Amino acid sequence: MKYVRMMGLLWCTLVPAVSLAQAEKVLRAEEINERALVDLLAPAPARTKSRSINVTRDESSLAPAKPAAASLLITFETNSAGLTPNGKQSLDVVGRALNSEKLVPFRFAIEGHSDPRGGEEYNRQLSQSRAESVVVYLSQNHQIDRSRLKPVGKGPSQLLNPVRPEAPENRRVTIRRLDE
Repeated sequence: MKYVRMMGLLWCTLVPAVSLAQAEKVLRAEEINERALVDLLAPAPARTKSRSINVTRDESSLAPAKPAAASLLITFETNSAGLTPNGKQSLDVVGRALNSEKLVPFRFAIEGHSDPRGGEEYNRQLSQSRAESVVVYLSQNHQIDRSRLKPVGKGPSQLLNPVRPEAPENRRVTIRRLDE
């Protein structure tokens, strides 16, 4: 009985931790670095075939891999698509990462997200303008071919923190590798 109680306690402790680990993390300016971005956006290395028997898991039951993405807290001027100096600094790191050998062959969606304040249509247009500002900045300042970057305005449709709609993590830019 004591064993069952201990396993229940362990389960209650681990389940929330696993859920939090799976939640999308938004990288703040001080957390954005080239290596982390390349690791998040590059395809996983191909698995090598071996002659061993794998008894630990059934490969066919695994969920398909999530597309490579990185959510960043890129700051803009209030009610504007104008980048702040901190936003430009973060995008300089992004530009260097996208120009890395591992990422040059790929195209990326630049998704602008917003909080719901100000109305749905206004925020959709603002998020589209912000995504376009990021594309312009990366192409002009880091010579990234615009055909590799697709701006997409998401508006308030994908809140990371629905409990606090005005939270900064809801106003973000997500860079998603477009697999072809």
